[in-house]
Amino acid sequence: MNIRYPYQKTEYNLYHMPAKKLIAPFYERLALTLIGFLALGYLIIVGKDILDPLIFGFIFAILLLPVSNFLEKKLRLPRSMSSLVSILLMVALVGSILYLVGSQISNLANDWPMLKNQVIQSLHDLQEWIQSAIHINASSQLKYVNDASKKIMASGTDVVGTTFGAISSLMIFYVFILIFTFFILLYRRLLLRFIIWVFRDENSHVVMDIVENIQSILRQYILGLLLEMAIVASVAITIFWWIGIKYAVLLGIIVGLFNIIPYIGIFTALLLSAIITFATGNIGKTITVIVSVISIHAVDANFLLPTIVGSKVRLNALISFIGIIVGEMVWGLSGMFLSIPVIAIFKIIFDRIESLKPWGYLLGGDNEDNKVAVPKIEVE
Repeated sequence: MNIRYPYQKTEYNLYHMPAKKLIAPFYERLALTLIGFLALGYLIIVGKDILDPLIFGFIFAILLLPVSNFLEKKLRLPRSMSSLVSILLMVALVGSILYLVGSQISNLANDWPMLKNQVIQSLHDLQEWIQSAIHINASSQLKYVNDASKKIMASGTDVVGTTFGAISSLMIFYVFILIFTFFILLYRRLLLRFIIWVFRDENSHVVMDIVENIQSILRQYILGLLLEMAIVASVAITIFWWIGIKYAVLLGIIVGLFNIIPYIGIFTALLLSAIITFATGNIGKTITVIVSVISIHAVDANFLLPTIVGSKVRLNALISFIGIIVGEMVWGLSGMFLSIPVIAIFKIIFDRIESLKPWGYLLGGDNEDNKVAVPKIEVE
């Protein structure tokens, strides 16, 4: 069937016209992407109570998978028993660290009278400085302190109740993490077969590549963080002991533990170290501790972190910082911990799906390590 349109010399055959691929306009695709992000963000916020411990359980399961495989293959333990023993070993390791920190805190509690006198003397010196610098007499300062104390005591019952509720929720959260870790280790083969089945057999090699890379990179990332934490804590303990800080071990462990919180942990460790040192020493040692913590963080950020951890998860600093902020806004402290591993998982997936490779390139950054085929575009 041929048709000749008016004022046109060419005839078109309707049965042999090439089919054109319909592509939605950019603004339509952008709108759908934004709607998808908003819907995903809403589901993440609503499902925090189950997704938060589930993701932690997934990460711990990846970390414990070699231990579980060793117990299952070498010691001939059934899968349920190997999974349980792996979790018990992890709990024992974490418990030993908590015991070490708790023993140091108990020693700090034994010196409470000395700390109290130090704080009182420091407050007295601060009171005299305020009176001389701002010209607020001691009686007015005491009135402000007494009013604040009365308000705190009036709400003491609420504070105790809130604290007890928070501790109870935290313990339940940890129990859920252990339960999820156990079940993911126990049913790991079923979950893997389900994922391969969902994405069909012709995509099984891509799915297996993604799964293997997620396991490898996350495991190396977590072990790298633990190694970095141990090195930073050891260096901090050595420096504090050499300076003559009374609670050098406690402060070193605090610096090492909080160091695994990106960007924000250093400020928390700096504040706690300065307060404890000032309460047990003098202003000179406090300044020395502050300078030491900042120096340790500078060496860690420029040498240890890129060497030990940075080579495992190739994310640019901008995306990492935005992810940490968004994680804290959505899930609080746990969101800050999970932001980097979750972004790393997305990068692994994006890098292996053709249509999503630009997003993987964005997460990795414009450097030699981000080995993605990028169109040659001249950019100043």
